[in-house]
Amino acid sequence: MAIMEVLDPTGKTADSQFGSMRQPLPRPKSLEGKTVGLLDISKPRGDVFLNEIENSLRDRGANIVRFTKPTFTKPAPVDLRQEIASSCDAVIEALAD
Repeated sequence: MAIMEVLDPTGKTADSQFGSMRQPLPRPKSLEGKTVGLLDISKPRGDVFLNEIENSLRDRGANIVRFTKPTFTKPAPVDLRQEIASSCDAVIEALAD
């Protein structure tokens, strides 16, 4: 099986306006049986991108839960973020247009 590497696109560094650099969480050794949240930020065609990601992750044994932000112009509401954090082992956010 091919190894999939997922990168953090935020680009936050120690001297950025966002404060100190975050340490990434440990990656799971396998997606088998893990719950992966797919967050559609409501930009056009984000759902198309996430449909492809979902198929690929299901092939790796992941359980998929889909979420959608009300609008891409604002951060996800706190209750949505809490739901994702409490129910998922990992999350992928669609930033497609």
